Amino acid sequence: MTLLQQLTKKDVLNTEQVDAIKTEMRSTAKTAEDIILEKKIISEKVLFEVKGEVLNVPFQSEFIEEIPNEVISIIPRESANFYKMVPLRIEKTEKILNVGMVYPENIQANEALKFLARQHHLQVVIYLITVSDFKKYFAKYQAVEQEMEKVLENLEEEVVIQPEDKETLVAKEKYGRLVEEAPVIKMVGVILRQAVEGSASDIHIEATADDLRVRYRLDGLLYSSLILPKKVHSAIVARIKILSRLKIDETRLPQDGRFSAVITNKKVDFRVAVMPTTMGEKVVLRVLDPSAGVDKLSDLGLSGRNFDVIEKVVKQPYGMILVTGPTGSGKTTTLYTVLRQLNKEEVNIVTLEDPVEYFMGGINQSQVNPDIDFGFSNGLRQILRQDPDIIMVGEIRDEETANLAIHAALTGHLVLSTLHTTSAIGVIPRLIDMGITPFLIPSTLSVAVSQRLARVLCPHCKKKVKLTGNSKQFVLDKLKNMPALAKKDLNLTEPLMAWQFVGCKKCNSKGYSGRVGVFEVLEISEKISDIILKGVNERELFKEARVQGMVTMDEDGILKVLKGVTSLEEIMRITQE
Repeated sequence: MTLLQQLTKKDVLNTEQVDAIKTEMRSTAKTAEDIILEKKIISEKVLFEVKGEVLNVPFQSEFIEEIPNEVISIIPRESANFYKMVPLRIEKTEKILNVGMVYPENIQANEALKFLARQHHLQVVIYLITVSDFKKYFAKYQAVEQEMEKVLENLEEEVVIQPEDKETLVAKEKYGRLVEEAPVIKMVGVILRQAVEGSASDIHIEATADDLRVRYRLDGLLYSSLILPKKVHSAIVARIKILSRLKIDETRLPQDGRFSAVITNKKVDFRVAVMPTTMGEKVVLRVLDPSAGVDKLSDLGLSGRNFDVIEKVVKQPYGMILVTGPTGSGKTTTLYTVLRQLNKEEVNIVTLEDPVEYFMGGINQSQVNPDIDFGFSNGLRQILRQDPDIIMVGEIRDEETANLAIHAALTGHLVLSTLHTTSAIGVIPRLIDMGITPFLIPSTLSVAVSQRLARVLCPHCKKKVKLTGNSKQFVLDKLKNMPALAKKDLNLTEPLMAWQFVGCKKCNSKGYSGRVGVFEVLEISEKISDIILKGVNERELFKEARVQGMVTMDEDGILKVLKGVTSLEEIMRITQE
């Protein structure tokens, strides 16, 4: 039943009034609700009481005077104004957030609300509120903003920043003390806690023309979470610089640092990168949670031939393992997982990283420092004097580092490192481009691994569906070219089935929970070595790799789709141009 029908049924409106409203609706873009409020045909309270009955949403008739700031801040000011919704109260015992909405029928508003709620691990109960009450509630945002502005005004009155390039310990301590005393310490704490509790991998704090935006990277995608007043920007950046021991008064140059914090009873490391932009300094924090690591190779997503090859190579006493992929594709996680397998009392493991992301007991970890001419090449020379058995170099960036790594593998060390190429086969021409003599590659390089990260389907709500149309043809084309060994365990009888994301309470309506690696593994066999020695031909390399049973990255993704690990949409997102 529509709103007009219900109003007529209750004798709140007569037939003439309804006809007049319908006529105006046809001639304008206004809704019946807009027209009734504009012309004051009936009282706002009566209108929304009936609207609540139509939508089956409880009507919040009493205005709530006191709403704590921490509740108000759950829904950012911009979102509240755009979607006409405000948080009313939190039932902490059951972790339920009560939200007042003027338009609970708005699908986009509901989606935005679900996202904000899962950031705070809350369930939502919606109440209908009037337009007038919304305006009163929204005024509370202004009060919060004014309070933050007052804090910053006090800071501005007390802080005297020393001239650039003349920072003294006294000035640093004074600025640090003031930032520590300000409520901004609580704001930064909330930002960090939300990231850890929400399993975010990165935090982006960036100033815009009008405000300060905080975004979290969850399962590889960025989501806006908080919109703060622009005035808070300098104080939050200063607080993070204090924690990271960076120069507080240096705003022209990029700076890198790190700090640790105990959140929800566990120690979490944060890697900090500060960069000047036209709107002010942008801060990106990488969340390094040691408890979120992977202990076994199989947990990475390696299976079948890929798993067998890596497991065999890891047991070899010398050689080189190179992992390739774009930034954020899980290369470091893969290398650390291998190191966990190798970390034993009888071996000396030394790493050279930029920066050290995870601290591991029993391993000697060193961080490069270009400011004092301690780069990968110089550091690798020093490592070779430390009697290492296993060496991990964070990244091979130049010819000198590449040559040192190759010769380390040649002289009986197991070397692990990363390289930037688009495929596993691309590692070989890339090494040659960096000045490596082709005849050294077969005797040193054991395996090249290319990888990406795909979101894992929520096991509680994923849905099995029949593939049809273009999706079916795409999968069939991949299966047709795939090595027989890779698809021997699949049930490929008609109909062809896959899995699809849905969304439930367990995954906060995302449909995905966690990520898994999608791999392409090239083993340097005798025949591959012969092709390299004759002159690198990527087509010949690929042809021989296929004979050996290598699956491409998108084929490995298709196998994971058919096994219910991830969705076809996700694999196409990460592997297709």
